[in-house]
Amino acid sequence: MLLFGGQSAEHDVSRTTAVAVAKALDPARYEAVPVAIGTDGIWRHVTDAARMLAAGEPDALPTAFPVEGEIVAPPSPTIGRESLPVDVVFPLLHGPYGEDGTVQGLLEIADLPYVGAGVLGSAIGMDKVAMKRMLDAAGLPIARWVALRDGHDRNDFADRVGSEIGYPCFVKPANMGSSVGVTRVTDRAALLDAIDKAFVYDEWVLVEEEIGGREIEVGVLGDDPPEASVPGEIEGDATFLDYENKYETGTVRLMVPADLSAERTAEVRDLSVRVFEACRCEAMARVDFFYRDDRFTVNELNTIPGFTPFSMYPAVWAATGIPYSELLDRLIGLALARHERRGRRRGVQR
Repeated sequence: MLLFGGQSAEHDVSRTTAVAVAKALDPARYEAVPVAIGTDGIWRHVTDAARMLAAGEPDALPTAFPVEGEIVAPPSPTIGRESLPVDVVFPLLHGPYGEDGTVQGLLEIADLPYVGAGVLGSAIGMDKVAMKRMLDAAGLPIARWVALRDGHDRNDFADRVGSEIGYPCFVKPANMGSSVGVTRVTDRAALLDAIDKAFVYDEWVLVEEEIGGREIEVGVLGDDPPEASVPGEIEGDATFLDYENKYETGTVRLMVPADLSAERTAEVRDLSVRVFEACRCEAMARVDFFYRDDRFTVNELNTIPGFTPFSMYPAVWAATGIPYSELLDRLIGLALARHERRGRRRGVQR
């Protein structure tokens, strides 16, 4: 099952990602079952797209999957796999209600194997405040940061930002991706406006110092032990890469591999694995860094990175020697192996 769409602000990105994965799956090995979660939360089997895939016509698919189709019941302990008889689920849901452990928990309860991080790793990877705390506890290099929960005194918080973080700085919803709701601010008035904007998406807001420098990204694959890809670099013409720059204007450029010395390449690959393990991730993640003054600073970890053939995660693995279709094979294999491994530790007979 290719599970896409969702109820987050990244709904459209997810629909595009799912088409790319559907086209890359080997039809001799897999029957792809496209299932959309609408912005209304209803699950639908996208039957027209399923027929195209079953007929061997993936090139006839649109650039983004539609969300129309036959309404189906989500998997559950009572329904099991009867509603959607599939062997493994590939969640391609970016943002809350998909990348944050919620769908992963549902699939665990329904006893279905799924690709990617588990409940805990997904939740940590989505919540920037929890992630910062985990990285800080692991002694990893991160930017200075402070957090605010909605309902607490914003003026006191703004005083704290001024004294502990300074300007310019970035204001982010704690639970969101693709730079949705993120604002770069240079003074107190802009900070207060940006906090209001971020609270539209989550009740926790993160403010962190601006590091600047080059943006380096590394893919991590596997479980025990995980392995890191060669690093890539992302460039854009804007002050920072927001949602519009990433997905609408086409101004982002990927450079793979990144122009780093062998020593720095080894360092950032090692840091990526340490970040992955500190956040209790499994199977896959993309780890993002700032590189300035010959020093790496961890920005964040993304447990369901972009998956089009032009996204960074598949690009860095292709440069490392694992092409797109093989990468999908590896991830599906990891999902099935984890499910079997965990099934032996449930403590009850099935």
